[in-house]
Parts: sequence; C-alpha cells; structure tokens
Amino acid sequence: MKLFSFLLLSLVCKNVLSQKFDYRAAFNPNFYTTTGTSYRSASGQPGSKYWQNRADYTIAVNFDPEKKTIAGQVEITYTNNSPDELKFIWLQLDQNLYKKDSRGKATVPVGTRFNKDNATNGYDIKTVTVNQAGDQKLDKFYINDTRMQIWLKTPLAANGGTCKITIAYGYVIPQEGSDRTGYLIEPKGEVFAIAQWYPRMCVYDDVLGWNTLPYLGAGEFYLEYGNINYSITAPANQVILGSGQLLNQAECYTPTQIDRFHKAKNSDATVVIITKDEAGKPASRPKTANITWKYTCNNTRDVAWAASKAFIVDAARINLPSGKPCLAISGYPESSSKAKNGWVRSSAFVKGSIEYYSKYLYEFSYPTAINIAGNIAGMEYPGIVFCGATDEGASLFDVTDHEFGHNWFPMIVGSNERKFAWMDEGFNTFINKLSADNFNNAEYGNPTEPITAPAAIGETLTTNDGLMNIPDVIQPYNLGIAAYYKPAIMLHTLRNAVLGADVFDRAFKEYVNRWAFKHPTPTDFFRTIENVSGEDLSWFWRGFVYNNYNIDIAIDKVEAPKNDKVELTLKCLGKMPMPIVIGIDFADGSKQTVKLPVEIWQRGDTFKVGLDATKKINKLTLDPSKLLPEDNRLNNIWDAK
Repeated sequence: MKLFSFLLLSLVCKNVLSQKFDYRAAFNPNFYTTTGTSYRSASGQPGSKYWQNRADYTIAVNFDPEKKTIAGQVEITYTNNSPDELKFIWLQLDQNLYKKDSRGKATVPVGTRFNKDNATNGYDIKTVTVNQAGDQKLDKFYINDTRMQIWLKTPLAANGGTCKITIAYGYVIPQEGSDRTGYLIEPKGEVFAIAQWYPRMCVYDDVLGWNTLPYLGAGEFYLEYGNINYSITAPANQVILGSGQLLNQAECYTPTQIDRFHKAKNSDATVVIITKDEAGKPASRPKTANITWKYTCNNTRDVAWAASKAFIVDAARINLPSGKPCLAISGYPESSSKAKNGWVRSSAFVKGSIEYYSKYLYEFSYPTAINIAGNIAGMEYPGIVFCGATDEGASLFDVTDHEFGHNWFPMIVGSNERKFAWMDEGFNTFINKLSADNFNNAEYGNPTEPITAPAAIGETLTTNDGLMNIPDVIQPYNLGIAAYYKPAIMLHTLRNAVLGADVFDRAFKEYVNRWAFKHPTPTDFFRTIENVSGEDLSWFWRGFVYNNYNIDIAIDKVEAPKNDKVELTLKCLGKMPMPIVIGIDFADGSKQTVKLPVEIWQRGDTFKVGLDATKKINKLTLDPSKLLPEDNRLNNIWDAK
C-alpha cells in the first residue's frame, strides 16, 4: 500500500527520549530465545520437515455494474499438509468489515482511510457445504465479524488430507472499501477495482496454528498459496482486467484488439489496445449481451480484478531474465490520459519496475502485470495493482513502483502482513529506492542521496511506535514511519553502512529465494541474513526492530599530534552502536577514510583511535556520506579552524 509523504512530514518531532549506551545490553549474546527446529532451521532456511497448507480455488460469479453487486460461488480445495488433524477450519470474510456493526467500524475513527462513512451488509453467505471423500454435507458454520469457522463432520486428516468447501455468496460493492476496493465514477462509466471478493482460507502454520486476527482495516493479509481459476460474467460493454492469464481472449476482445495485443507482446514501446476514441463505444466490444471472462493464476495467494466500460487499455512487453513471455497492461479512463507524463506512461513504469526487481531479486511469477487507475491511492494484489486516477509524473511512478514491488513482498515472499507490516511495506520501500535510482537514468530517483539524509529522521525513529507492533496497534499518524520508512532506513543502513552492498545483496536475494511462496517469520529473516553474511547482527536487530534505540556517534576530542598520530576520541552518545567511517581532509587537499567496525563499542561508550598526522589535518568528519540515521550530525565534525 502507498506511503503518504505527508505522514513523514508530520512526524518530524524534537522530543527525543533520553537514551544511554549500555555495551553489555547492546552485545548481549542471548538474542535468539529459541533454537532451530525441523520446520525452521537455525540457519534461517525452511527446515527438512517444513510444511504449509494449500488452498486451490475455483470461482464463478456474476458482476452487475448497475446494481453494484457480485454473486456466485467459490469452491475451495483445501489440503492439510500439517502434522495435525483439523476438526475445524477458518476462513476470512473481509467484506464484513463494511457492515455497520463490524469491529473495524467500531474501533477505527469514522472518515479516516480505513473507515469511510459508508456501510454495506457485508457478505450474504447463502450455503456452505463440505465434501470429504465423496461425502458432501451441509456443515455447521459460525460467522464472527470478518471470520467464519466451519466444524467438519469428520476431522481433516494430517499430512495431506483434503476437503472441498463450496460457498454460495454475494455482496454489494462498497464505493470506498478501506482504500483497497471500490469504484470511481467517470463520465463514460465507473471504474471498479474488485478485491477481497470471495471467502479466503486463513493460514494454519507451525507458528500459531490458525491465524485468525480480525480484519480491521490497517492490517493487511496472510494467505495460503494455490492455483486459482475464476470466471466473471458481465455485460459485454465491460472490459475486465484480472490477475493471471486470460484464457478466452477471442471471446473478450475484437479481432483488431487481439492483433494489437500480439503486437504489444513483441514491443518495448507501449501499444494502445483500446484507444480513447474507442473506449465506451459499442463498436469496440464483441457483439453479444454478456461475456464470461475466464482467468487462471497459478501458485498465488490471491487474485483481484478491475472492470469498466470506460477503459483505455495499453500494453508493452516485459523482458524477464528467463525470456518467459510477460506483458505490462494498463487500464485507465479518459480523464487519466490527458497529462503528458500521466497514465499514458503507466505501462512503461510497470515494465521498468518488473524488469528491475526480476533481475535484482527473483523473476516475476505472473504472465501479466496490470496497473489500474481508480479511486484507490495505492493497493497491491498478485499481478495487478490499483493506483490513483489523478496521479502523474513522479507520484504515478512512485505509487506504481511501490505497488508492484509488493509482488515480491508479500506476494512471492509470503510473510504475515496482518502482524508484521514492516516485512512487506518496509522491505518494499527499501527496494523502491533502488528501483527509482535505476529507472530511465534516475528520472525519478537520486542515486547520490541516501534515504537517511534528513537528520531529523533519526529523531522520529526513537519517538514513535516501533516495528514490532501489528498495524492496528500503531497510531495512524505513525504508520508511515513504523511500517514503511523506518524498516527501509534499517535495510539501507545495513546495506550501505554495516555489510556493504555486495554482501547484503547476496544475503537479501538468498532470503527471497529461500522463502519464495513460503511463510517466513522475522526470525527466519534475521537468521538468513546473519548466516549468509557471516556476521552476528543481534545488536542491529535489537536496536532497530525490537527497540527504538537512537544513533548518535560524536567526536569527543582531538588531541595534538604525537609520534605522527592525532588521537581522536569517539563517543557513543546514542543507545545503538554502529560501525564508523572517518573522513579526513588534509591541508594539501588530499583525503583519506578510516573504517572502524562496530566491535569498537564492545567494551564501552568511548573509543580512542590514532590517525595519520604526517600531514596537517584540516577537518575530520564522521559518516561523511551521511549513511547513518543519526539524531545529531553537528557533533560529527571537527575543524582545525
């Protein structure tokens, strides 16, 4: 989900908590409270007996754009790969968030992003049946807010037992659904962004068993992987763009439009599929009353889609490392096409993001990457994202790049967003900086400026909610820092100031490869980075993740040359230690850098170092590249004058 820059500006505060460095606490060896298991190795990789359950879906619905309704059926084939027999199962009913009496409506301030002043009746669950070994029964089910529990007639066997759950349901589409689903009213017809549109399985894992935290708005999603086949029957004037692969393109587009799609598959330049003049006109659609759009998406945790008779559609080829075919597609109304640097560049932005992340981390796993212009500021689903219809220039690039970055965190690396927002929002914000610096000669980036540049950021890191809070606990005005910006700063600090880019990139990429389409915990991430890099980083995680320790390294004093050495005394004034780079400016104009490891602080808050004084020193600067998010940079400089 998009990070709002105004949140960052509002969080620059001055009341830094008083913190004092304690070297024994910082380097305490008892960081990990549990050992590795056969499910999760102590090295951070999945263990020899790692398991996760699977959910495959077949969905068929009717979409009525006039009544704003969806109605149909979902069939879930659920596989229990756990070592536990399951007497009951849990599902998520996210549309119930919009009921007047939901927990979210009761606990989130009205008028805010996650609680607009509107309501629906939520899901209308008509029937629930479970088929086990050919025996289909109407099972007992209980709905509790945004969750449904089904008690099984026969417990679901461990180690591969399966059942088939069939649910007939319907709901009214909210116009503003927590900035994640809804519809935008346009002159040629509404733009519908449809998400959380079918009952979905809760995750059963080796960490908590059933993960059943309610959906309140801020917390996002934790879902099982599987294959999803879905069909949407709608009036023929609707163009539907969805996650995965469209199976019946010939029934959904005109021959001219199909020819344009074929051209786009071989074009790095954007090809218009449905033009501005064609959008909304009957001649641009197949001559039939209704069309059933048939999609499939494999090895995915979810699917979403968008529909409109007002869509302009364009596309361009995405060049993946393996050569596998992939297409960037954008759907947007005429009002979004007018800016020169607006949505007409969307597919180019999508293409740039997908190509960069596929090379840096792991190859994009879906056949299409779709960007939709609507009334949603920014939200991600596998292979499709929803962005603001009025965005243009840097704002459109940034939100597009951010939402597609989510296809790696958490669509490929399936962390628990409902509990650990920093593991998807923060990791994604981190890679967004790298992507922006890479796109089109840094058109929207700045490679020379680290993300930690504003000194005041160091203050906000120590005075707000920490990383280890669920999103619904974090104060709304702090979410931008705790979920997005602080973890991004943490990773940039780790990459640039602690490990170095080469070592960090190797470890980070290995984390993605180990946990692709699996469910990592924070500890799995910590252990992977440490084992691959060969460094004990407990001091780093302790300060950044589990606490809001501040960073403030100062020049305490500089003593006169002795035996061709200037004695420089450093002081760790903050609670968190850091390795240090000292920049030396000599009087003859030459420069030198001295690098000191974090271990200089293992015995206390003061460290004395001898610097070359065979030449006169004019200036000493700590952290000259400004890579550390310090409280105070004024004490980083000593000037001979």
